[in-house]
Amino acid sequence: MTGHPLKLILMATLVGVLVTACESEDLTKEDLMQSSSKSTPLAPPVTRIENVVDTHWGVQVEDPYRWLEDQDSQEVLHWFEQQGGFTEQVLNALPIRGQLLERLIELDQGAPYSTYGVRQLANGDIFFLRRNAGESLAKLYHQPKGAVEATLLLDPDALADDADSHASIEGYMPSWEGQYLVYGVAQGGSEETTYGVIDLTSGETLSDTLTNIETAYNRPQWSLNGQGFYYSRRRELPVDAPDTEIYKRTEVRYHAIGTDPIADVVVAAFGVSDLLPLLETDFPSVVITPGSRYAVLKVKHGDNNEISIFSAPVETLLTGAVPWVQIARESDLVADFAVVADTIYLITAKDAPRFKLVKTTLTAPNFNEAREIIPAGDLVVEGIAAAADAIYLSVKQDGVNKVMRLSGEGDVTTLKTPRDGAAYISSVSPQVSGVLVYESTWIQGGIRYAYDPFEDGFTDTGMVPKGKFDDLEGYVAEEVLVTSHDGIDVPVSILRRADLVLDGTNPTIVYGYGSYGISQDVSFSPIRLGWIERGGVFAIAHVRGGGEYGQAWHYAGRMQNKPNTWKDVIATAEYLIDKGYTTASHMAPMGGSAGGILAGRSITERPDLFGAVVMQVGMLDAIRAETTTNGVPNIKEFGTVTDAKGFEGLLAMSAYHHVEDGVEYPAALLTHGFNDPRVNPWMSGKMAARLQAVAKNNSPALLRVDFDAGHGIGSTREQVLAQYADIYSFLFWQLGHANVPTED
Repeated sequence: MTGHPLKLILMATLVGVLVTACESEDLTKEDLMQSSSKSTPLAPPVTRIENVVDTHWGVQVEDPYRWLEDQDSQEVLHWFEQQGGFTEQVLNALPIRGQLLERLIELDQGAPYSTYGVRQLANGDIFFLRRNAGESLAKLYHQPKGAVEATLLLDPDALADDADSHASIEGYMPSWEGQYLVYGVAQGGSEETTYGVIDLTSGETLSDTLTNIETAYNRPQWSLNGQGFYYSRRRELPVDAPDTEIYKRTEVRYHAIGTDPIADVVVAAFGVSDLLPLLETDFPSVVITPGSRYAVLKVKHGDNNEISIFSAPVETLLTGAVPWVQIARESDLVADFAVVADTIYLITAKDAPRFKLVKTTLTAPNFNEAREIIPAGDLVVEGIAAAADAIYLSVKQDGVNKVMRLSGEGDVTTLKTPRDGAAYISSVSPQVSGVLVYESTWIQGGIRYAYDPFEDGFTDTGMVPKGKFDDLEGYVAEEVLVTSHDGIDVPVSILRRADLVLDGTNPTIVYGYGSYGISQDVSFSPIRLGWIERGGVFAIAHVRGGGEYGQAWHYAGRMQNKPNTWKDVIATAEYLIDKGYTTASHMAPMGGSAGGILAGRSITERPDLFGAVVMQVGMLDAIRAETTTNGVPNIKEFGTVTDAKGFEGLLAMSAYHHVEDGVEYPAALLTHGFNDPRVNPWMSGKMAARLQAVAKNNSPALLRVDFDAGHGIGSTREQVLAQYADIYSFLFWQLGHANVPTED
């Protein structure tokens, strides 16, 4: 909660100074409320009610805080400032908060650095993003073949608009032969990206500057000669244009290095070709593959996973009359693809609830007669990428991520990584043989290996050095199945200390997401250690709406099926109580973004089952979501109020509209970045106001606001650690906590 210019003015308006230390580490929430109430406001600022009633399909929907949606209003800005300032004072007063922040910093800096976003070139050069221990943001590095050390190429600290904000690198791509590199930069976590270009031969940043870049669903693609790149761009709009227009009519353009972007050729867009039946809400992007004569146009239909695919000869892209041929429609349920020469491989859910792999030619594509390579079965086929030697696939076997190799001869093998943990494709290039594989477990730090297909072996790249907390003893990860409300078994991963006594007193987080077919995959988190080392239980519920069991699992928690998502959380909570891990007063659901639906509806449906809740950048007013920038692309995931069934589903999942007078809800912490382009901050604001209006006894509803952040993408490490220090200290305050085990 730093970086806002009015912070000092705001803090001066708040009453008193909170207690910052206490002799007892096991302070109860009653103790804290008594001690802090002597020197601070007893409640957050009162929010005025200006009720608006809408009628949808004969149903009246009340909205007492609609006025908070006007985030350009000085009154609304002041309200968020007051809310954020009050929350900051309350959380800073918690005796454990300072200790937790110090420990999280220590845990986070256990390894000298971390790397991600690796790109490999045919000449042996590699590029990657690296954040050294103690640094705020990842920087871009270049390591030529044979070089012992990497060279710093781009430092986001030098790119911030002003001293009170920060900039972050939002993707990059080197040209195929390594002459140029295009990179994206966004300010303050806004995701409003601008592209720049570096001449890698001279090291100079060129004058080429491209704005209004769409980066959510695509990345730039260099032409085969390396003299320009294809990119997706949002259109220019007047300042008074409705928010719902911002993500419409995305264009694919080509930029030649050294030319004026105004003259960039439009390659694909809504309404430019009868051969491209694009909708206003589609997101098109071009994919170029060395060794293939064909370019592929991927069309993402809003946030829907099922894409449409077109192809055309690369040589025709700049002619103004591209002969696009459609390969797959949205109804063909294609989720991913890869190109090898004149062949395209497609992952599809057509007659395959967990996906299958098929292929067809680009010279005469025919999806209906595509040859089946990996048939439908228990294997979940998730992703695909082409290397110089083979096709590599991301799959799930029995819920654990693995990497498979499909040779040119059609042989399919599963790569056995050294530790036999969960394995993920980290980097693949169509110009380079082999694959970089990242391996991890829930309680062991990750390692990035290079797989050599000719030796059939793995080598540690050294790009992910082992941290001092990466392989601690005394922690366990349990995998259980929980029977949900309708008899369906839901997998749950339970992380805890091995010596934890299951006596029902352990503070417990039930974490979940449950949207877009996104799985909660096995991963190691030093930050999570800050919770479980103090006796906390961290349960990850693999709820419906995710992708753990393929498209069928996703669709079982989508639109009108959305209630399964939070009911799976409720079933998980009941299981944890039944098995002695915790009790209701010691447990909290937690979710972010679309996971806010899961967390918010869990406590509004079963307020008796939890002692607290955390909602991070949560989608909490589903009825009004469609009026926002990102609302229209989300229609295919959540539904629309313009359809009766769609409205019914949205009302069911809208936590804000299920807060009732006279009900005692758990203590709540809502967090939001004020620059969030994906979920508007007023979502959390309205929910916080509603919970505050009905709050009773010692169950506060706190709104944490960061004025130099957005949806979390591009946040500095200080922001991330401070937020988790606030979340964990809030939960330990509300749920109780155990001491850190004594070190030998």
